[in-house]
Amino acid sequence: MIDKYDSAKRKIYTPNEALIKIQKWCAYQERSQYEVRNKLYEYGLHSTDVENIIVDLLANNFINEERFAKAFASGKFKIKKWGKIKIRSELRKKKVSEYCIKKALSEIDAIEYYKTLEKVLAIKAKLVKEKHPLKRKYKLMQFLISRGFEGDLVRDVVENE
Repeated sequence: MIDKYDSAKRKIYTPNEALIKIQKWCAYQERSQYEVRNKLYEYGLHSTDVENIIVDLLANNFINEERFAKAFASGKFKIKKWGKIKIRSELRKKKVSEYCIKKALSEIDAIEYYKTLEKVLAIKAKLVKEKHPLKRKYKLMQFLISRGFEGDLVRDVVENE
């Protein structure tokens, strides 16, 4: 079996080739520094070349951690209907700074957030077959918490269902 990450089979890029390729990759979609750094190492570059390219990308605004965090949080909330806890966790996995995470999460409107939580609950409530009221509430609460919504909000919404 051929491993796609096998260094013998992988093309090694020069710093200039890698810069052009990574600029296109960053222009296509917002990327975190962590993702870009990993991609550059996959290209077979040395750490000094990687750091020089990162500096160049930052200087030319191809990557911007705050912009990435805002786009990521907005997309995951609006499209995937994730809660703030899950979004924060995923941003931390991408090594985004706590400042950028807070900034991104603060842009999520509180009213829209609550309405989304209610919509997600309504959809799930139709699918849960459990008849016992306490077990039903537990299942719904567990689902919403797994989606990254805060426990106190989940409790309020499920109690008012």
